[in-house]
Amino acid sequence: MSATADHAEERTNPAARLGFEPGQVVQEIGYDDDVDHDLREGIEALIGQELVDEDYDDVADVVLLWFRDEDGDLTDALVDAIGFLEDNGQIWLLTPKTGRDGYIEPSDINDASQTAGLTQSKSISVAKDWVGTRLASPKR
Repeated sequence: MSATADHAEERTNPAARLGFEPGQVVQEIGYDDDVDHDLREGIEALIGQELVDEDYDDVADVVLLWFRDEDGDLTDALVDAIGFLEDNGQIWLLTPKTGRDGYIEPSDINDASQTAGLTQSKSISVAKDWVGTRLASPKR
């Protein structure tokens, strides 16, 4: 694919910027009515299959964790998510943007990810109401 085609796909499919690849198993945690359905469909189009849910009983390449301030303890949720990951897997933590219900301070995300032993690599806008933070799992 050409660089121009890559940029065109990023504009039409917001999931393209997140680095998903065909064949990856992506486990979704924290699904609720407020998630961004266009983003979910874009991820499924890129990986070529449906997202697996919280009941999936094998490891995943990526965990997609929708998390809001009222969802409980972020550190606990991240530690739980690590258990679902394949070696060298990653977590995309999706949290509401500033001013939206359920917003989480970036410092709280940083503290929780460090406590869980995750490395935070980047945060980007992934949808109208959501920001995504990529977290790398600890080396095993």
